[in-house]
Amino acid sequence: MDNLNRRAFLRTGLLSATFLISPAAVALANTSSLSDLGRLMSANDLVTVYSAREIVTLDPSRPSADFVAVANDRILACGTLDEVKAAVGDLPYEMDTTFQDKVIVPGFIAQHAHPLLAALSMSSEILSIEDWELPTGTVPALKDKADFMQRLASAEGSLDTAESVLFSWGYHAAFYGTLTRSDLDEISTTRPVIIWLRSCHEFVLNSFALAQAGVTQDLMDGWSTSAQAQSSFVEGHFWEQGMFSVLPYIAPMVADPDKFREGAIVMRDYMHSKGITFGNEPGGILAKPVQDTVNSVMSDSSMPFRWSFMADGKTLAETYADDAQVIAETEKLESWYNGMTHLAQGSVKLFADGAIYSLAMQLREPYIGDYHGEWMMDEDLFDRTFRIYWNAGYQIHIHVNGDAGLDRVLNALETNLKPNPRIDHRTTIVHFAVSAPDQVDRIKQLGAIVSANPYYVSALADQYSETGLGPERADQMVRLGDVERAGISYSLHSDMPMAPADPLFLMWCAVNRITSSGRIAGENQSISREGALRGVTLDAAYSLRLEQERGSIEPGKLANFTILDENPLTVEATKIKDVGVWGTVMEGRKIQTGDADGRKALLDPTPSGINRTEFAKAAMEHAIRSVHSHG
Repeated sequence: MDNLNRRAFLRTGLLSATFLISPAAVALANTSSLSDLGRLMSANDLVTVYSAREIVTLDPSRPSADFVAVANDRILACGTLDEVKAAVGDLPYEMDTTFQDKVIVPGFIAQHAHPLLAALSMSSEILSIEDWELPTGTVPALKDKADFMQRLASAEGSLDTAESVLFSWGYHAAFYGTLTRSDLDEISTTRPVIIWLRSCHEFVLNSFALAQAGVTQDLMDGWSTSAQAQSSFVEGHFWEQGMFSVLPYIAPMVADPDKFREGAIVMRDYMHSKGITFGNEPGGILAKPVQDTVNSVMSDSSMPFRWSFMADGKTLAETYADDAQVIAETEKLESWYNGMTHLAQGSVKLFADGAIYSLAMQLREPYIGDYHGEWMMDEDLFDRTFRIYWNAGYQIHIHVNGDAGLDRVLNALETNLKPNPRIDHRTTIVHFAVSAPDQVDRIKQLGAIVSANPYYVSALADQYSETGLGPERADQMVRLGDVERAGISYSLHSDMPMAPADPLFLMWCAVNRITSSGRIAGENQSISREGALRGVTLDAAYSLRLEQERGSIEPGKLANFTILDENPLTVEATKIKDVGVWGTVMEGRKIQTGDADGRKALLDPTPSGINRTEFAKAAMEHAIRSVHSHG
């Protein structure tokens, strides 16, 4: 059969009765011209047939395979060698045995992570509550405050110049004790020392940093009452409104665009080392100079994965009083992206209640201890914004952590469904920290889906059992077991840097629910391994409305694979996070971990026209605005 007739054969769907054609491929064949199909089957392009110890497809019609054929950026076929060769036919092909002893799974998807925040934290001296396995080496978790002081002093001694700023991220006072200006003065009195705490809601500065930034008690006396109440000049501590007030003065010291770009490259290589082939920023950057600088790394062809940016509906609705203009301005954002970045069209991010790390969730029952919930959007603004985007046909992703916050979200969804029913709206409950069984039933009834952060249990269940939530609520956080049993689609996300952007680690968290003390919290909320794998692949794609292109290994879909040393569905459950990652195949491009062109963006200059001071202020303002609801 010649190539043209093979393409026509594919287009008619006559092969749909064989292993070759899945529903995805049939849809592709039925909607593509012959020239489009030629991208898959062209005599001028060599087909690559990969062999593997095992291929986990997540295609229910063929759950596993031994070979997969790739033409250009698409999957041509998968199955046994004879079946794949039959599909390839007379087309030229080569056998690639690189993965002969590896396991191929669908390409991992970072459903919800923050590149700007990640780049800022990755450009700092990381000293945190958890291990960070970076391309440059593993940064172990802090043991205690003494360990922090010793490692910070060592970092200070290794700085290149006397003028260099010592900027560190990750310290958590709830774990290691209060950190003050006098502590940091022990590290240095001749260079700025700035600590961005793990929650990203607080800064602690040494005396030299305060002096260099021009922050004095007289200056602070002119701040708002709330900013003064949330600042301490004596302790060098600035949080919440105090943090926003001090930010313009310290931003140039912590957000230099060149340093930021170095952090972005570390972030890029870190995510690739974890097998990520696609990612999404929920609530994208609304400062063009900052986005341009992000694009200088992330839009470049050297990127080993693509990234989408979702519109920040909260800020857009706050900015524009006219409903139609809100949508018009949202659509204009498409022009901000290029190359390996793009706007997540037709999707928007909203916010309900406050953060889990700062215990600012809105709860049905009171907190244990001196905590209270916060709303991230006033109810009238939330209701207006939800209505605007709902009526425009957008998929709405909503940050919500507490069960009272979830009530607000589900009430808004039900209110808008009645006058304007939408069958496949996929309204996404994001984070899903504290919830109740009746809310799971309601999520299913209303047709919503869940994007959960399973790291909350591992990192916080022990601490929150003692304060904040108490044992029962803490152990039942992120009740994905109930969600899975209810048949609700769910995905897993890291919210990096709020958790490591490591899909295998997220799977481990969700399957095992092992806390920092080693106990199991809420075993009834553990999920299946296949559900966890789907949560970082096919169901993650579904949550972003990309399941026709990504998330499983089926003919017609993009050739996005993650290459592993072991099968996470069969390895011992407690070893899932330890499975090695060889690298990825991204849209047909084979990229081993460490092979990305890590120097390219460093060699290029910072984009012309970027005002460094304005970049620093805009970058930190966006970062703090974003983490105000996450940290």
